[in-house]
Amino acid sequence: MEVANMKMPRLLMTAASSGSGKTTITCGLLQALVNRGMNVAAFKCGPDYIDAMFHEKVIEARSRNLDTFLTGMETMKYIFAREAENADISVIEGVMGFYDGFGLTAIDASSHDISLKLDAPVIFVAKCGLLGGSLGAVVKGYAEFRKNNIKGIILNSADERSYPEVKKFIEEETGIKVLGYLPNVKELVIGSRHLGLVMPHEVEKLKEKLNKLADLMEKTIDIDEIVRIAKTAGEIKYEIPKIDKDKVKVRVGVASDECFCFLYKDNIELLERLGAEIAYFSPLSDESLPENLGGIIIPGGYPELYADRLSKNKTMLRSIKESVENGLPCMAEGGGFMYLHNELEDTSETFHKLVGVIDGKAFKTKGLVRFGYITVKPKNDCIIGNAELRGHGFHFWDSTDCGEDCNAVRPSGGGYECMHAKDNLFVGFPQFHYYSNVDALHEFLLRCRSHSEKK
Repeated sequence: MEVANMKMPRLLMTAASSGSGKTTITCGLLQALVNRGMNVAAFKCGPDYIDAMFHEKVIEARSRNLDTFLTGMETMKYIFAREAENADISVIEGVMGFYDGFGLTAIDASSHDISLKLDAPVIFVAKCGLLGGSLGAVVKGYAEFRKNNIKGIILNSADERSYPEVKKFIEEETGIKVLGYLPNVKELVIGSRHLGLVMPHEVEKLKEKLNKLADLMEKTIDIDEIVRIAKTAGEIKYEIPKIDKDKVKVRVGVASDECFCFLYKDNIELLERLGAEIAYFSPLSDESLPENLGGIIIPGGYPELYADRLSKNKTMLRSIKESVENGLPCMAEGGGFMYLHNELEDTSETFHKLVGVIDGKAFKTKGLVRFGYITVKPKNDCIIGNAELRGHGFHFWDSTDCGEDCNAVRPSGGGYECMHAKDNLFVGFPQFHYYSNVDALHEFLLRCRSHSEKK
């Protein structure tokens, strides 16, 4: 059913590339808006989990991912509008560079693509660094490269003394208003590691830093003008995805703790829409799986950082292995897949014994492995039937047994074999968005209910 909504104030924060400071400035802006007493909704373009976790720490509410490859355009708009319609303002953080999509000529799934589909005004974060006149060329190039919604510019790592001159120069060259600057404040910058940002709980005194950042931005950036720009966004029309499936009443265990935390909130929402009751458990601290489960889902995360603690929780390892070997349906991805191995190498090159469902070793590599969007199709009937799912790969660990029961195809063509897809398994490195194929998740829940009834 098509729905026409009232205006939802919104804007998208973008930059020329990763590392330009858009996450730091986005989180500072979110905190400033929250401190003003505004009801704020936050979103992240693309498949990244961690940026959204930082948003959640600021607004103390869910942050959603917006990705047209994973969900399609209409579902992406639905995910946005459902959260944004009750907010005073919505802030969307872009992904990579503004125009970076599937390839050099394809804008699909880029921040630019999302901004056009949501008719969202764009604030461009320009990192000054050591740039002089070249900064004007960078900003002007992005402003004129293609039709876009760029309405304002924020200068990052800017010098207070030269700011007035730089502001005048850029505004004269581009015709776009410079809304302020953030000085080089290394102590307030959010750090990173191999999968992107560090986790929110790893940042010492995070809330204190965010409030200092917000206070600074109130002095150096025109927040009032940013709010005004957000209010110029028009109405959005979207379709609520139809779920014409029978409800499947079954209890599904979902791993969730500081280790296993790479899980889209919309995946949980879809599980519940299909009738599932979610029972969360912690492989780090719980002794065993919850009772009366029809199946389990183990999402991604950083098991290499917690390998010793995971290995020492023998009762949980035994509970999972025995349950899966007795037919319990199991979906696992990324770090969850690594956890299921016989052994896992941690960041100090020490191997730890883990669950043992996968007869192999997960080990550290020298670089990024199988990066990018993929569509995964089982070769034969399995726990999700033979339905395909869309997802992505981004990992610096590999396995001696990645599986070969599915074909993974990249948007640009080519691909590789992956996944262990059996009667009760769908596990591997790819990480999926369930809204990419409701049939796959519905079939998984049917298998879960069947297992539960057999017990």
